[in-house]
Amino acid sequence: METFKVAAEECKRLPHEIIDLDWTSAGKGKQGKLIYRSAGVALGISPFNFPLNLVAHKAAPAIAARSPIILKPSSVTPLSALVLAEIVTASGLPKGAFSVLPCSREVAKALVEHDSIAVISFTGSPAVGWELKKQAGKKKVVLELGGNAAAIVNKDADMDTALQKLLVGGFAYSGQVCIHTQRILVHESLYPAFLKRYADMARALPAGDPQDEQTRISVMIDEKNVCRVMDWLAEAMKDGATAVTGAAKAGGEGRHSPATNTGIERIGSYVPPTVVIGAGKGMKIWDEEVFGPVVCLRPYADIDEAIELVNESRFGLQAALFSDSRSVIEHCFRRIEVGALIVNDATTFRVDHMPYGGVKDSGFGREGVKYAMLDYLEPRLLVG
Repeated sequence: METFKVAAEECKRLPHEIIDLDWTSAGKGKQGKLIYRSAGVALGISPFNFPLNLVAHKAAPAIAARSPIILKPSSVTPLSALVLAEIVTASGLPKGAFSVLPCSREVAKALVEHDSIAVISFTGSPAVGWELKKQAGKKKVVLELGGNAAAIVNKDADMDTALQKLLVGGFAYSGQVCIHTQRILVHESLYPAFLKRYADMARALPAGDPQDEQTRISVMIDEKNVCRVMDWLAEAMKDGATAVTGAAKAGGEGRHSPATNTGIERIGSYVPPTVVIGAGKGMKIWDEEVFGPVVCLRPYADIDEAIELVNESRFGLQAALFSDSRSVIEHCFRRIEVGALIVNDATTFRVDHMPYGGVKDSGFGREGVKYAMLDYLEPRLLVG
């Protein structure tokens, strides 16, 4: 609802500009009028993990920019997108302005390459996103491709705040969030106490039915992704990492691997919240997007070391910093290579109207209603 409300406001102030062209002698007596018009039909492709709001983040800016949009929802979570399309249609939007098309990748590829599509907005995996950009040719493309977000806990941080925020950042939605807090870098003076408390809090998270208000962690999307996470953990353990809570004895494909320290066996698509120490470059749980309930903790000696550890990733979507030092905040803001640095909150912080997107392998362009609208629009200049 908030996403559509913001879009409704933003469509009242589509960008426009009057430009004096007589700054140079060639422009004497001339003035320019710059307006933005719809770039044409858009194609939105959305993932499974937020099957309603991430659809809204494609559709609402397109409607506000007067661009018809075809939305391909995730094949495993299409129903909320179809219900949203019914609601939007009932509101009186012209027929064809918002279409939802559950389809195979082959059909989606045909749409990506079709001449009638002018703009493509994709949220999903880096491998698929960058390949899509190659296929798109001359079309405008926006890619939101996830990451392996890091949080820095500085020596002056409020530990209680950092623990509470980063517990949510690490395990909400079972870690199936592109800005999931995957790496936590803690100043060495705080690290022992932080690690113990964070692990204890992770063990205590109530697991169960996601429709139960008391539940704080539940199942992952499917068995395939569970096995991938367990395999990555097994590889990390083999290379010297240690799981202090959660799925510590992952092995093979992880189908029957018990979790240690919790007494919980991995059942079906449930993986217990897993806190890992000793992880580093070369391990998938550190380098890649785990998209599961796994968090790696590591100490650091000084803030520049922490910044280097954040930046060694090929991703750069969002990062978090817990500190009350203005100089440390500004220093990190200038040097950390991400689309957004979140201060004293989790890496998962997002509101619907903020510019949202990343650098490096995390994507191309920005979402957030006003900023997404610019990608659905083309400038047109009148000179007279």
